[in-house]
Amino acid sequence: MEVTFRIKRFNPEIDTKAAYKEYVVDVEPTDRVLDALFRIKWYQDGSLTFRRSCAHGICGSDAMRINGRNRLACKELMLDYGNKITIEPLLGYQVVKDLVIDMTRFFDAYKSVSPFLIADEAPVNRERLQSPADRDRFEDTTKCILCAACTTACPITWTTDQFVGPAAIVNAHRFIFDSRDQGAGIRLKVLNERSGVWRCRTVFNCTEACPRDIEITKAIEEVKRALLFDKVS
Repeated sequence: MEVTFRIKRFNPEIDTKAAYKEYVVDVEPTDRVLDALFRIKWYQDGSLTFRRSCAHGICGSDAMRINGRNRLACKELMLDYGNKITIEPLLGYQVVKDLVIDMTRFFDAYKSVSPFLIADEAPVNRERLQSPADRDRFEDTTKCILCAACTTACPITWTTDQFVGPAAIVNAHRFIFDSRDQGAGIRLKVLNERSGVWRCRTVFNCTEACPRDIEITKAIEEVKRALLFDKVS
């Protein structure tokens, strides 16, 4: 099938503003959008710039807007898009070049919630044990791949840089409700600030955008309830 790609291009070294450029590509229906982008870069325009790594939906590197929705290019099949497709960078962050955005603020927010196990004492001569039920409490939020699809789908992120964002809250949730962790209070204090969970307006954009099908809005509401009722178990 012959597909016309309309890609938003921007090179800060030569451009004053972004502009769309079209490319016609021959693809198989079972090709992924990422495969088509490779064909454009390798055979038509080597200056096209985008991130990619594993190409298997695990690393989250190739998140971008595909026909107006945040998606991973490596997971989207051409047969689902017909013969015309628009590709744009994620919203809410500065564009470095073409489809590459500056992720500094995203990872600063991620680091602010201490996304690691905090425990004062290690158990003697054994691992930290956990029941299946305790694991199930936060299993969903362990699936985050830090692609930023959820955060850049959030309208609050588009209008202010003072919101920690859904991805950071999801990664805080993963440890707040971990029975082995003792740092819930540290994270809840961060998320109780004006830039924390209370900026969320529960529009479900983040949940819709997540390529791993994490129930992000539900996780955010659980963190809110933990703050309101001082319960983390």
